[in-house]
Amino acid sequence: MSDLPSASATPETRLFDGPGATPEVRAALARTWSDRPGWFGALAAVNHKTVARRFVVTTFAFFLLGGLLALTMRLQLARPGNRLVGPELYNQLFTIHGTTMMFLFAVPVMQAVAIWLVPLMIGARSVAFPRMNAYAYWVFLFGGLTLYVAFALGAGANTGWFSYVPLAGPDYSTGKGVDIWAQMITFTELSALLEAVVLIATIFKLRAPGMSLNRMPLFVWATLVTQFMVLFAMPAVMLGSTALILDRLVGTHFYNPARGGDVLLWQHLFWFFGHPEVYLIFIPPLGFISSIIATFARRPVFGYPAMVLALIATAFLAFGLWVHHMFATSIPALGKSFFTAASLMIAIPSGVQIFCWLATLWRGRLNLKTPLWFVLAFFFILVLGGLTGVMLGSVSLDLQVHDTYFVVAHLHYVLLGGAVFPLFGAFYYWFPKATGRMLDETLGRWQFWLFFIGFNVAFFPMHVLGLHGMPRRVWTYPHGMGWDGLNLGATLGALTIGVSVLVFLVNVVRSYRRGALAGADPWGAGTLEWSTASPPPPHNFDALPVVHGRDPLWEPGAQPAYVSGLAADAREVLSTTALDALPDLRPLFPSPSIWPFVSAVATTVLFIGSVFTPWAVVWGSVPVAVALIGWFWPNRGENRRALDLEQRP
Repeated sequence: MSDLPSASATPETRLFDGPGATPEVRAALARTWSDRPGWFGALAAVNHKTVARRFVVTTFAFFLLGGLLALTMRLQLARPGNRLVGPELYNQLFTIHGTTMMFLFAVPVMQAVAIWLVPLMIGARSVAFPRMNAYAYWVFLFGGLTLYVAFALGAGANTGWFSYVPLAGPDYSTGKGVDIWAQMITFTELSALLEAVVLIATIFKLRAPGMSLNRMPLFVWATLVTQFMVLFAMPAVMLGSTALILDRLVGTHFYNPARGGDVLLWQHLFWFFGHPEVYLIFIPPLGFISSIIATFARRPVFGYPAMVLALIATAFLAFGLWVHHMFATSIPALGKSFFTAASLMIAIPSGVQIFCWLATLWRGRLNLKTPLWFVLAFFFILVLGGLTGVMLGSVSLDLQVHDTYFVVAHLHYVLLGGAVFPLFGAFYYWFPKATGRMLDETLGRWQFWLFFIGFNVAFFPMHVLGLHGMPRRVWTYPHGMGWDGLNLGATLGALTIGVSVLVFLVNVVRSYRRGALAGADPWGAGTLEWSTASPPPPHNFDALPVVHGRDPLWEPGAQPAYVSGLAADAREVLSTTALDALPDLRPLFPSPSIWPFVSAVATTVLFIGSVFTPWAVVWGSVPVAVALIGWFWPNRGENRRALDLEQRP
């Protein structure tokens, strides 16, 4: 793999990177890729690690808020006839909790981790479209704050996180709660779509030379598959929520059967997004698991081609399952049978991946640290959740347990168990890389066992409650139903989960301040992110690596190779070809800018204004247009620098 032109072929007045970068070059790279200081610099930041940290912290804050809402609901249901909260507030708690976990935590946190990790894993200095990345964060933040400010002001939606019509329509839900909920959907899905574009472009065009598609880490494959799913799934719910708000504010009749509409149209649009969303949440943790198992088993994951094909098959099959959620509707029985078959088929690629992981662990030399404990617990939880999923895929059984706590148990086993367990494992695994310090192992074990025990105590009894006939979405229940003890046990389990999360927060704060120093590669891992310092410098790599295998740091006898000749005093990057990652272009990336933040504020004004008057869409587009013009207005200094770099040999 030939290097780009070195510094000897360029004017001596400029600095260029290389494998033997001098302190002067490293300092120039750090200055070039750092965000500006001060509050203005914070608003203008575009560094992918800065934006990703903000995403992670914000999504985890929403996770804590959603968890507090869940604890309140569990305390209400701990005993029969309880009056801790009333039915109206309970419906709002139920709606905001589900909305938070599905739209403000589960998908955004997976994208946030990818935004931080993917450039480091593929040997890049940044993500593609760094300003778009920053804009996506601000839009997400303002959308989440809008939902919670409305809830605090008594205007929270109370129709469930799925907002079925006609309950969510203008005839049965007055006030602005559902309108704000529908616009929050537009906020978050716009952010998700933008992040999908950023990640797909990054993976296809910014991989290190030599990292062909068949050498990408499995986490990068999982991210790529997930972001393509986002592109196809998110527009459906955005279209559905836009039609809902038009019905409510403009007087259209998309969901009004009396005027030619169809109430089932909402369910089709929502669940065409909703069931793939389960896998938008589930597939990235599969990438976490592959990285963790390979490192702690001390060998590459068995069956790399099968793992990649299983990820792709899961994505395809996920779009053929949405009627799985609509078996109680008037859809013809023959049609339902096809979706039953698809619900059974999607278990096959998941089984293939579990087999490959178990084969890796079986032949490996296990290092039982906290990240691996969370992965091992995932296997147990996923099997239980998967079994109940196959059961619910059967029309006859689904009709019996539909809208009962059996479905609530399945949902949490698959989502909380299948996603949050690997996510905590990922936090423990990559925390040293992000901060330069190790999380405490003893506190990690305490958190793991509290979380594992609390999770099963909280949600396993819900299977039995559902089989005993307890319906979901009830705010209280009478004595003598036989549900008292199981509900009390579930509440105690939820409290145990809360204690576990508190232990995790204590561990993070303590370790961030005075944890053991990590070093560049404390786990002895094999992927590129562990080849740079912990925490990584603003520019990620002093010189971009050249890749010779799937686990570059484990390749026997391979001499390290690097790209040289990229400018150190300009945001010059190397783009490569999509398939084989051959050097292609040297584009110049944009510098930090306040305009993404200003554009997000203008977008927020438009969205919130449209809740109160449709004319806000017209007049609100003016400040959005002004902000975008400022965003894309040519910068003479950057243009001059780009021309200077283009003229060098």
